[in-house]
Amino acid sequence: MFINLALSNEQRLLFYKFFLAILSVYGVYADQSSYKWTESLPDPWTISNEQLDLYLPHFHKMHPDYHDRLIALNLWRLGTPYGIFCLGEEQGVDKDPIIRFDTSDCTVHVLTTIALAESYTFQNAKDAMIKIHYKPDQYGTITPTFRSRWHFTSDRLLNHPNTVNITSLISSQEDLENIKIELNKKQNGSQFLNLDWTSFESIDYIPIQKLSDDILIKLPSICGAAFVKKDYFRNGIVIAHEGYLINSRDLIHASSIEKKTVKVDLISYLKEDKNTFRFDGIMFFDIKEAQKK
Repeated sequence: MFINLALSNEQRLLFYKFFLAILSVYGVYADQSSYKWTESLPDPWTISNEQLDLYLPHFHKMHPDYHDRLIALNLWRLGTPYGIFCLGEEQGVDKDPIIRFDTSDCTVHVLTTIALAESYTFQNAKDAMIKIHYKPDQYGTITPTFRSRWHFTSDRLLNHPNTVNITSLISSQEDLENIKIELNKKQNGSQFLNLDWTSFESIDYIPIQKLSDDILIKLPSICGAAFVKKDYFRNGIVIAHEGYLINSRDLIHASSIEKKTVKVDLISYLKEDKNTFRFDGIMFFDIKEAQKK
C-alpha cells in the first residue's frame, strides 16, 4: 500500500506538526510511568538531611540520565510548602540556610533541584548549591556571601554555565523583543540591592503574545522558563518568576498563590483571564550538568 505524498508545502507542514504532536503525547505518557516510583517516597519536605542521603542514590540508579533525573526530582517535590527568600549564607547579612528542602520559592526550587540532581548526599547537594548560587571571584574561588550571590535571574541566564539561555535559538529574531537595561539600577539612580554592582545587558525575550506551539515544540524534554515583567524594568530587574517546563507544556514552579510547588499547564497559567496575561514575556534556559573535576 502506497500513500500519495503529493502534498502542498502547507499540507506537509500541517502533517509534520500533527506527527510531532502525536509523538509528544505518546512520549509524555511513556515518560510519566517511569517516574511513578517517586510516589512511594516520603514527601521531601518532611525528611531530615540524613534521610535524604538514603533516597538520593535511588534517583541516580533509576534515572542515570541527568535530565530524566531532573524530571523525577521535580515530580517528587510537588507540594513543597512555599516560603519566599528562604536561603542565605548562614552568616553575615542573611543567616538563612545555604540549602534547604522544607520550603521553597521559585528560584530556590530551580536551583535546589539542580543541586539534588548532581548529588548523592545532602553534603553533596550543599556543595553543589554553593557552585550554582554564587559567583566565583577573579581567582575562580567561590565563597558564599550576600554580594557574591546570583541575585538576578537574567544575569544568571546570560552568564552562568549551568543555566544557559536558549531563547534566541528557538525563536526567530523577528519574534523577539529586546531590553537594554542596567541590572540592579533603579530609575532614580540608586541600587535595588546594596551590592556595589550593576551590569549593562542587552536581553532578548519572547513576548507572551508570540509564544506559539512552533516555539514550544523545539524545547528539550525539560528546561527552565523565566518570566519577564516590564513593570520591573524601572528597578533594574527583568525576571519576575521562574520554574521548570516539562514536555513543552507542564510548568512546575513554587507558587506564591497556591502556597506550594505545583504542576500546571503553561498556557493556562500565563492567562489571568481571557484578555490579560500574567507576564509580558518569557525566556527559556537549558540546564547543563556541572562538569565533574
